[in-house]
Amino acid sequence: MPKASKTLDRVLVLEMVRVTEAAAIASAKLIGRGDEKAADAAAVQAMREALNELYMDGTVVIGEGERDEAPMLYIGEKVGSAIGKGPEIDIALDPLEGTTITAKAGPNALAVLAIAEKGCLLNAPDVYMDKIAIGPGYPKDLIDLDKSVADNVKALAKAKGVKPREIIACVLDRPRHEKLIAELRKLGCGIMLIPDGDVAGVIATTNPETNIDIYMGQGGAPEGVLAAAALRCVGGQFKGRLVFRNDDERARAAKWGVTDLDKQYDLKELAKGDCIFAATGVTDGSLLGGVKQVGGKLITHSVVMRASSGTVRWVKGERRID
Repeated sequence: MPKASKTLDRVLVLEMVRVTEAAAIASAKLIGRGDEKAADAAAVQAMREALNELYMDGTVVIGEGERDEAPMLYIGEKVGSAIGKGPEIDIALDPLEGTTITAKAGPNALAVLAIAEKGCLLNAPDVYMDKIAIGPGYPKDLIDLDKSVADNVKALAKAKGVKPREIIACVLDRPRHEKLIAELRKLGCGIMLIPDGDVAGVIATTNPETNIDIYMGQGGAPEGVLAAAALRCVGGQFKGRLVFRNDDERARAAKWGVTDLDKQYDLKELAKGDCIFAATGVTDGSLLGGVKQVGGKLITHSVVMRASSGTVRWVKGERRID
């Protein structure tokens, strides 16, 4: 268990919930309205305003993209009310993980945030990442991206004491995963296909109630860092490898200091030291309930975790609607 960071003061734990709550509430107004960009913009603006109220010298290392393509909360943006004098904090965020989900009123949309001391979160470019993740309680390095799908599933099944066909895998429902899905079907595995939201998919492996044993497939690298931060807090294993489709993406990786393009990242290489992870549900999902208006109140459901203590807090918020 990592040593507690004095930089990540305990006050910041609950402050992070307020930040994700603000983003979730703002985007929830656009659930089912069919406008992905408007929902994302609302979450971004609300999260940015909430971050700028905090006493810290924050730097966004995982954000909405690079400055030229993201007007707010871009990689490298400074946030906080004490820039140059407050505690230096690196921030990974996704104000609305599941923009399409929100636009279509589907499940598992989240507002997500992770923070750590400066230099402790991988400054990942906005490219794809091959990912594999399992929950806690298994032998070290049980999974590996250099192993076949069958070998990973069989190793997990053996460690769990079940047959491979009893393993349930979570996979993003994408054409690029046709081969992966076929290999899992051949093993007889159950597959939970999700339309979006792979941060929630990775975290689901840590919760026995979801029945998900393993997450496999290719998704966004920023979401990989966020998921790794969550697993640092609650336990589990995660492996990730950046995927580059062209020279432009390789150049972007070099810009952010990534030199080994074939490196397989472990959990602690993506999120080092003490870190805090927070998420608030936008729509109902396996991890959290969504934002709801009940009478004259807004109800929110959040989770906040800290790596140094292994603490997980489930927070139900109620606020009056003026």
